[in-house]
Amino acid sequence: MQPQPFYQVVADDFAAVDGIIRKQLTSRVPLVEKIGDYITSAGGKRLRPLLVLLSGSALGHQGDQLRLLAAIIEFLHTSTLLHDDVVDMSGMRRGRSTANALWGNAPSVLVGDFLYARSFEMMVELDSMPVMRIISQATRVIAEGEVLQLSKVRDASTTEEIYMEVIRAKTAMLFEASTHSAATLAGASEAQREALRAFGDYLGIAFQLVDDLLDYQGDAETLGKNVGDDLAEGKPTLPLIYTMREGTAEQAALVRKAIQKGGLEDLESIRAAVEASGALDYTARLARDYAERAIACLEVVPANRYRDALAELCRFAVARTH
Repeated sequence: MQPQPFYQVVADDFAAVDGIIRKQLTSRVPLVEKIGDYITSAGGKRLRPLLVLLSGSALGHQGDQLRLLAAIIEFLHTSTLLHDDVVDMSGMRRGRSTANALWGNAPSVLVGDFLYARSFEMMVELDSMPVMRIISQATRVIAEGEVLQLSKVRDASTTEEIYMEVIRAKTAMLFEASTHSAATLAGASEAQREALRAFGDYLGIAFQLVDDLLDYQGDAETLGKNVGDDLAEGKPTLPLIYTMREGTAEQAALVRKAIQKGGLEDLESIRAAVEASGALDYTARLARDYAERAIACLEVVPANRYRDALAELCRFAVARTH
């Protein structure tokens, strides 16, 4: 169990969600179970199912349906990870080999498809058309965000506005779907549903901003990923975009060349340029701003330990080192 207090308030529910995940991974094809079990047992933060449990509980709704919704969200997230690692040709995630590095691209894609399909079977079991509408729309937006990001690889002219559009779709959308669907399942008022939808969006943006910041501050062991991955793939993230826009001509040229070329030959020079330009401070400030916006959304939620945990989660998202 994670040590942070925001996990502890829903510890029993969290354990039950793990049980649902294991049960739903059952397949008559052994390789499906093997890969599915490998990636779901990777020990990630499981923030999205946590958001479902905390949001629903904050609104007074607990029980089997909320737990099932949390498992659905985790299945969707896991399926996107399998697909993303193939697209990005990643060899490491959460401190260990990716599924595609161990079993190859084809099995990883197909097991990702299995998890997508299983999540929609579970949604049918949930029997809530409003929730299905939220999650099915989110699934489409996430796919669009991934394609948009792919279309901007090695494109040094990518603007901050495009970058924000990418992270809002590919990362924040599932955070938003988690909180919005939980509020909907809980029968919340329209004001509460909208507030929790916006909360998820803002928190998801803050979370991704910090992820992109850590690409230039962390080390691979702490992060559980390869430092500089985004740079190696030619992805123009905000620290790079800011450096090209606000840095010296020399710093901008260095970053532009690195994005267009891909690879990590100049990683240390890039890190120095990104830091000297003020890009890391700018990205960190923006992340804190979005976290504060998220916390402000909680004003319409009843005061209780679950709401407190949601606020604490926002603070953790921007203070973390991994």
